[in-house]
Amino acid sequence: MSMSLPRTPSFRLDGKKALVVGASSGIGFASAVALAEAGAAVSVAARQSPKLDEAAKSINGAGFSADAIALDITNVESVSETIASKGPFDILVNSAGLAIHGPAVDTNFRDFDAVFSINVRGAYFLLQAVAKGLISRAMSGSLMTISSQMAHVGGIDRAVYSGTKHAIEGITKSMAIEWGKLGIRVNTICPTFIRTPLTEQTFSNPDRVKWISEKIKLGRVGEVEDIMAAVVYLASDASAMVTGTALRVDGGWTAE
Repeated sequence: MSMSLPRTPSFRLDGKKALVVGASSGIGFASAVALAEAGAAVSVAARQSPKLDEAAKSINGAGFSADAIALDITNVESVSETIASKGPFDILVNSAGLAIHGPAVDTNFRDFDAVFSINVRGAYFLLQAVAKGLISRAMSGSLMTISSQMAHVGGIDRAVYSGTKHAIEGITKSMAIEWGKLGIRVNTICPTFIRTPLTEQTFSNPDRVKWISEKIKLGRVGEVEDIMAAVVYLASDASAMVTGTALRVDGGWTAE
């Protein structure tokens, strides 16, 4: 008599609506592509720009489904209204973020406020807005923030940035606890240094490259493709029991 086999949960996202913020380039764009490939109808969102429309057009041109939404997450009132009118979204990936690096003794108020405004305040109320749309319709969902390995360690010149990412981990855990019984999962993805247009400045600094290559145990920097499967996993039923946690895609940076 043969044993009945357990079935691997589906990674497919057919029939799901996804919102990807910060989707006009880099990790955000790659996340949108990954979700679209898995069958989701994806709204790509960022501040209005030709690149945002290009992103949607490219995804549609490949035979998938995407539309573009102009969204500035520092304007929390506008974000709340837009998501209420365009949602509900089964899936959120927030890849919007700002980094202004420098010695802690040199941090000025303006830079501190700018980074916290996007990375913490904007992220918080974006999560809230998407969750409200789901709760009002008694829908389950998967919400994720692209955080950073710096949510778990410190780094030279990164006191402000690391502080914002540590904050997102606390927000994520608390929201996961509050919304768990409603079937809304909340997680972060914590990449190491990923090669994108935004990180080219770091990679052009020999001292930083030496630091990075010593810390990443797999011996290479990350590519956006390294994040894509993590996004699909957390968005799908494959991760149905995963909430309030950080998925580290960091090449072993935080292992020590």
